[in-house]
Amino acid sequence: MKKMILGAVALLFAMTVQAQNTNVTQTSKTTVTTIKDSEGEKQVVKEQKKTEAQDIKFKETAGDPLNKEMATTPTQVLETTSITNPDGSTRTVNVDRSAVYTSTSGNKYTLALDPMGYRVTSDQLKKPALLRSTSTNSYIYRSKDQTAVGYFDTEGNFVLETYDDKSDKVSIEKFTRVR
Repeated sequence: MKKMILGAVALLFAMTVQAQNTNVTQTSKTTVTTIKDSEGEKQVVKEQKKTEAQDIKFKETAGDPLNKEMATTPTQVLETTSITNPDGSTRTVNVDRSAVYTSTSGNKYTLALDPMGYRVTSDQLKKPALLRSTSTNSYIYRSKDQTAVGYFDTEGNFVLETYDDKSDKVSIEKFTRVR
């Protein structure tokens, strides 16, 4: 008899632990990009997942205990982007910075995810430049004639720091994200 009561209590306890009052919304978007080059066609699959979770709480009222209004609670948003490369390897990006950016001179640059980081394209660039992530939360910018270090500031803009051999100084250029 004791075992049956303890088993029932354990079962009820396990069921109440599972009953979380949370409103969860999940959305996903998949984009397949086909790249044609001299080696043939390659496909890069970009999958974006967005999960929004919100705790459900009720307003305390002195009236009817059955029909309560729902209180507003903060929503927690988790976004992840997974890139599947043509060779089958997958990498996950926590914050996707793909967007159009403008320089201080008014030129537009497009950042797009590629298998190893980001690809920078513009009318001013003959060949796309590359951004590669480092372990210090910055990026190495590599174009045909320039190598520099860049990072994203708190406002989402891209800041590029370039060393000039002739003047022995570092020049800073800010690329503003177009919203």
